[in-house]
Amino acid sequence: MFNTHPAHHGVATGCLHQRRWAWLAGVLLLFFVALVQSPAAAQTRQPAPLLDKNRQPFPPAPAVKDGPLSPAVKRALALASADWKDYRFPQAAVRALGASRDPRMAWYLFDVLRFASSGRQLEVVRAFEQLTGASLPPDPHTAMGDRLLAWNLPAPPGYREMKRDLYLLIEPRWAPLFADAESAVDWRHVGWGGVYIDDRPDATAGQPCPRGCIPALDQPKVTPASEGGWYPADAVVFGVVVNGQARAYPKPMMEIHEMVNDTLGGRQLGIPYCTLCLSAQAYFTDRVPGFAPLLRTSGLLSRSNKLMYDLRSGSVIDTFTGKALSGPMRKAGVTLEQTTVVVTTWGAWRAAHPMTTLLAQDGGIGRSYPLDPLGGRDAQGPIFPVGDVDPRLPVHEVVLGVTGPQGQALAFARAAAQLALAAGEPVGLGGVEVRNEAGGLRAFAGGQELTAQQSFWFAWSQFKPGTLLWQR
Repeated sequence: MFNTHPAHHGVATGCLHQRRWAWLAGVLLLFFVALVQSPAAAQTRQPAPLLDKNRQPFPPAPAVKDGPLSPAVKRALALASADWKDYRFPQAAVRALGASRDPRMAWYLFDVLRFASSGRQLEVVRAFEQLTGASLPPDPHTAMGDRLLAWNLPAPPGYREMKRDLYLLIEPRWAPLFADAESAVDWRHVGWGGVYIDDRPDATAGQPCPRGCIPALDQPKVTPASEGGWYPADAVVFGVVVNGQARAYPKPMMEIHEMVNDTLGGRQLGIPYCTLCLSAQAYFTDRVPGFAPLLRTSGLLSRSNKLMYDLRSGSVIDTFTGKALSGPMRKAGVTLEQTTVVVTTWGAWRAAHPMTTLLAQDGGIGRSYPLDPLGGRDAQGPIFPVGDVDPRLPVHEVVLGVTGPQGQALAFARAAAQLALAAGEPVGLGGVEVRNEAGGLRAFAGGQELTAQQSFWFAWSQFKPGTLLWQR
C-alpha cells in the first residue's frame, strides 16, 4: 500500500488559488483511491516492528559495542576449542560466554547449540538468555536463530575462524568452503542442515556418500513422454526448455537428490532444488570462462536455503542468484546464467510439450522414489530459522519471483495470479507480464521472456528485500 505525504504549502491568497489547490487535491485523492483498489496494486513493505513467522514481535535486540574481544572471551574460546578436540562439551566456556556481556558471542552460542547433545542444550540456552536478556520459548534452536537473524547483531571478530574450527570437527571435508578469507559468505547465516557434504566426483551411478549426504544426480537417464505413464498426470514436475528441447523433472526425485547436473538442448545445466524454500533454479554451467562447474550440495544452509558449491573449484555459489561467493569463481566475478523453471503438473507439461523427455523412473540408477518422500515435513511452517518475516503474505505462500527490466525485484502470489489469469484478467507489475503456460507461470517484458523462479514467500522476500508484491 502506498502512503501519501502532502507537501507543505504557504497560505493561498484569493479564492481562485484556493479552488485550484482544492481541484488538484481532489484529483490526487481519486488517483490514490484508484491505485490502492487496483487488483494489480504493488505493495512495498513498510517500516514496522520485526515479526517472527507467526507474525509476533521479537524482543528488543541487546546493545552491542564494537571493538576487539575481551581477554575473558578469548580465554573462553581457547577452553572451548580444547574441549571440542577432546570430544567434551565446553561447559566452563559456555558459562563464561554467557557472562561476558558481549552479545556478539550469541552467534557462537547458537553454533554450539546445534552440536550440543540434548542433555547439554539447556546450559547453552541459559547462557544465551543471560547474554542477550531475552528468554527463549520451548523450541530453543529455531527461536534462538530467529532472534539472531532478526536482530542482525554483528559477528564477533574472527567469527569465520571460530565457526570453521567448530564445524570441521563435525565434517573435515567442509574445509574448502571456509578457506577464502575474503569470501562474501555471511557466516552468521550459515548453519548445519543435519547431513554431510556431497563431494563425490561422479554421481552418475548412484553410489551413496560414505557418511550420508543429499546425493546429486549427474547426467540422469531420461525417457520419452510416451513412456512416462508411471508418473501420475496430476503430480508436480519442474519443466525446463533449452533450445527447443523440453524436459520434466519429477518433484519426488528432486526432493531426494536436490541437485541434478544435466545436458539439455546442447547446454550443460545445474539444477538445484531447495525443499525448505520450495525453490528450483536452472543454471547454465557451460561457457563459464576458466571453469567447468559441477554443482553439489554442501549439507549446510544459509537462512534455510541450501548452500551449494562447485566441486571442482571449491567455490560457494548462492543458490538463489547463481553468484559465486567464495573461492576462485568469486575472484573471477562469476555469476551463473539462469533460465526459467516452470512448476506444473506432468499432465499439463506433457500436453504442452508432446516431445518432452522425463527422468527415468529409477533415475537411471536403479532407485525407487516414493511420491511423497518428505511426508508433509513442512506443513507446520519453516523447520529452520528464518528470522524476521515480511508480513504481507504468509511465510509459506508460494510466489513467482522475477527481476523486472529496471532491476526491481517483483513477486506474484501464485494462487491469486492463476485465478486472475483463469478469469481473463491481466497480471502485470513493474513492466512485467505474467502468463499461464503449460499449467505454470512464466514472466515476460516487452515480448521477451524473463528468468523467473517459484518459491515460498519467506525465501524470496528475505533474499530480495524491497520486493514489489502483486496481489489480486
